[in-house]
Formats: sequence, C-alpha cells, structure tokens
Amino acid sequence: MQLQGLHHVAYRCRDAKETTEFYRDVMGLDLDIALAENRVPSTGEWSPHIHIFFRMGDGSFLAFFEVPESPDMGLDPNTPEWVQHLALKVADMAELEEVKARAEARGVKVVGPTDHKICQSIYFFDPNGHRMEVTIDTATPEMAAALNARAEAVLEEWSRTKRAPDVDPLHA
Repeated sequence: MQLQGLHHVAYRCRDAKETTEFYRDVMGLDLDIALAENRVPSTGEWSPHIHIFFRMGDGSFLAFFEVPESPDMGLDPNTPEWVQHLALKVADMAELEEVKARAEARGVKVVGPTDHKICQSIYFFDPNGHRMEVTIDTATPEMAAALNARAEAVLEEWSRTKRAPDVDPLHA
C-alpha cells in the first residue's frame, strides 16, 4: 500500500457560515461541498451537523463540522497553542503577503513572516481558535538533502536527551 495524498483534514467549527466567510475572504478558498445530516453516516447516531469542504489547489480539501448539539468546543489545555496547527502552502512571498494583508484587514492578528530557513511562514488564528500557518518553501535541494540525511540522528538524539542537538542540522 502507498498513500496517494491527503483527501481532507477536518476540524470542528463554531459556526459554518462564519467559517466559510473567513476561509473565503482571508484564505481565498471557495466552499465546494456542504453536507447537512441529522445522523452520523458511519454510526447512525443522532447528531445534527453540517460538513463543509473547501477545495485546495492540489485537489485536497480543508473541511469543518458544525455540531450544534454537542458541548461547546475547546482546545487541549495541556498543549501549547502554537503546537496544534494547520500549515497551508502558497506559491511565493507575494501570495504570503496577500494572505497576511487580507487577514489583517479583517482585524486578525498575524505573526510573521518568520524565516525558518527551509520556509517562510505567517501565523494566525481562525474564528474557531484553530492556529493557521501559511508558508512558502525556501529550502534548496541541498538543504532538503542535508535535513533528510540527519533526520534519523536528530530523532535518536532527541529520544535520548529530549533536547535539540548541539549541531545545526542544516550545517552538519
């Protein structure tokens, strides 16, 4: 078996209409599919919901569920807010700056661009509290090869020490 790619990733949202407006106006994604059901198809349990899908350029989807009869949504209080996030890629710095401008025009606080050497990223939260990253790849083939060559060694050292290695993997 070989996985062919991402079909969709799904998150919960507080309000499907508000979420659609944000992802259309800030992220430039159009609503592609909306499925409203009263029962969960896989289990048959009663749970009215709408499942909305936004198609991305590679054919995969970003999806959300609004589940109004469930308890209010929350985030894991034991995980730092920067850890759980969804990173979406754009083609170049101009598009990254365009997303930043659209988000800021809606009053969204944006961090970045941040230079990670292998990519440049901006960060912000959607209306549901999900952390978003929009990024452009900046890694050269040589950087990617160096990171790949050191991946197992970095993992082993991390597993042993729970600290970052003393050697920068981009320059090892």
